[in-house]
Amino acid sequence: MSTEQKNKINLVVNSESKPYWEGAAKGQLLIRACNACGKVHHYPRTICPHCFSEDTAFVEASGNGVIYSYSVTRQAKPPYVIAYVELDEGVAMLTNIVDCEIDKIRIGQKVRVKFSEAGDGYALPVFTSA
Repeated sequence: MSTEQKNKINLVVNSESKPYWEGAAKGQLLIRACNACGKVHHYPRTICPHCFSEDTAFVEASGNGVIYSYSVTRQAKPPYVIAYVELDEGVAMLTNIVDCEIDKIRIGQKVRVKFSEAGDGYALPVFTSA
């Protein structure tokens, strides 16, 4: 198996999520905002989970947030961290924490988005210490 095949992530890209993945490929973290109730949400689906309106649009998030919860998988080689990050905009997203010392990660730690190559011209938002 080539390195390219090992690093390729199977993303679900459909008409609803394609702008999200295209934004990530350009270094933009997009979330959905509802024009009816004014709330934002993630994962970026067309229908607002707060008021069920279909009047939603993509907006660019700041990319800044804090670790809400995390788990370290040490049995993997190399070990990795999966976390819920609460963005400054108020939504939480499931992601990976990268490029930092695993033993220094803490709940409430400030993080910022970066993008990891996902194959097929797409990128995956991950987070690192701010």
